[in-house]
Amino acid sequence: MQDDTVNAGEPGQNSHDVRELREIPSVEVISRAAVMLLSAAAERLGLADAEPEASPHRDLDEARRLITALAGLVTSSAEYLGLHAAPLRDGLQSLQRAFREASAVPDPPGQGPGEKYTGPVH
Repeated sequence: MQDDTVNAGEPGQNSHDVRELREIPSVEVISRAAVMLLSAAAERLGLADAEPEASPHRDLDEARRLITALAGLVTSSAEYLGLHAAPLRDGLQSLQRAFREASAVPDPPGQGPGEKYTGPVH
């Protein structure tokens, strides 16, 4: 007999209440991954705090990595994202600009995080 419970953080949660990954459309998987990268990068830029410069979570090196990963994902999957592509690109550009503003010595145009995928962001 097969056990129908899945340990998803809540004991006793029935597996029928959890969506199977194979049932989720690819656009939704890609969009969720992009939103997670976007949110994590914003946190690392300190944007979730009233004073980003003083945020204990601010880490520009980590933000650079997350923004670059987001740029690669959004750029490579834009053709599949349909209506989701434009808002994700806008969010990415906002992060790229915020990174440039947060940097003590801004990267040259075209060399900022993710700009090898998106082109220069000013």
